[in-house]
Amino acid sequence: MNIKKLFLTIFFIAYSHSFLYAIEDPFNAYILSIDNYSNGKLINIAIKDNIDLAGYPTTAGSEAILDNIAKNDAFIVKKLKQNGFHISGKTNLSEWANFRSEKSISGWSSHGGQTINPFGKNLNPCGSSSGSAVAVASGLVDVAIGTETNGSISCPASVNGIVGFKPTVGLVSRHGIIPISSTQDTAGPMGKSVKLVAEVLEAIAGPDIKDTATLFIPKDFNYDFTSELENKNISGKRLGLLTSGENYDAANRILEQITDLVNKLGGTVVEIDDPRIYPSEDEYFLLLYEFKIGLEDYLSQSTSSIKTLQALIDFNNANANKIMPYFEQEIFYKSNETEGMTDQYEQALKMVMSVRDEIDTLLEKYNLDGLIGLTRNPAWKIDIEGGDGAAMSNQMSFGNGAFAAIAGYPHLTIPLASIDGLPVGISIIGPAWSDAELLKMGSDLELNSELFFR
Repeated sequence: MNIKKLFLTIFFIAYSHSFLYAIEDPFNAYILSIDNYSNGKLINIAIKDNIDLAGYPTTAGSEAILDNIAKNDAFIVKKLKQNGFHISGKTNLSEWANFRSEKSISGWSSHGGQTINPFGKNLNPCGSSSGSAVAVASGLVDVAIGTETNGSISCPASVNGIVGFKPTVGLVSRHGIIPISSTQDTAGPMGKSVKLVAEVLEAIAGPDIKDTATLFIPKDFNYDFTSELENKNISGKRLGLLTSGENYDAANRILEQITDLVNKLGGTVVEIDDPRIYPSEDEYFLLLYEFKIGLEDYLSQSTSSIKTLQALIDFNNANANKIMPYFEQEIFYKSNETEGMTDQYEQALKMVMSVRDEIDTLLEKYNLDGLIGLTRNPAWKIDIEGGDGAAMSNQMSFGNGAFAAIAGYPHLTIPLASIDGLPVGISIIGPAWSDAELLKMGSDLELNSELFFR
């Protein structure tokens, strides 16, 4: 037995032993459970398994990189530990953060299996931060960390009935996190309340020289996300109504209830002309292009024996029965073919960046403090054969997560409603660096709403 294999054998004995201390995990939220502190001295928090935790594997849910033992903590993990948090586990996710196949099953990974939505035996938890959302919803922890490129915090938070916050891109360092897109990626907190989420954001936000996006945080930015949460923060605010879901009676009723609630609390909901353009093809190419560059940069500095996207593709093909029993890796192939396509990338980036101008223009035109609407349709059935696309084709479908994600703007979702007994989140979206204001407005709605889903 060579040294590497011996090390891995010893590691996985210890790795398996760590589960002896874990609490019951009936919905398969954890990919790795670590001893749980319950003495009140530390705050338990779970992190998504695309985030480095020193001494433990970072797998992105894939069997391909089980030897990727993190040498150092991710920047946000360091900050969590410095601020009194204990990492109680690494959560399962949609493999490679849902960026391997167009027919993927949210919440499934080759290493972690299928995470289940606690609201139904065969209900999809959405992704890619599936395990983080379910860990909170099922009571394993009160708060968790997810990551988002396009809806990967907001969607699982919404369909599992918890609070989720996607910060302004650049507010939270991505260093030590397996990337998809340098333009759109961010980590963010998910929890049982807006207050808990705000406390976590306060702990992890701030500049990091190893992530240049964080160097654009305004010099006068106020990192106090918690001190004024219980004030009447929505009074006097103007919110533009995003009418996604308007073709469904149940969704319309929720929009009416949310409008009434905002008005009752002294705010104003404004009907707006929502001329959004969704640059789906451009965004997709941008993600394909940036994924290969970012992934290979991360792998080059890792302990994984796989260092390139091509090597990852080859490993998956050689182990197809384990890695690809349900869906393929066509996204990997497409990403691998983007090398050198700089002109197309620059055009795609320009189109994606235009969404920021679109939101800013909308806010200015109607003199708005933010936008409000439904986060996502209720959870759908898990479809092993057809994936998420097939499963959702037979039910109501709506959402507003992509609007903020493409722009890189902050997005708060809070569980204020339900449809047919399943949670539906309410989204508040704001301009860049309005993170604190969104949390304050969301807290006001949460604390005063009789609709609050529990």
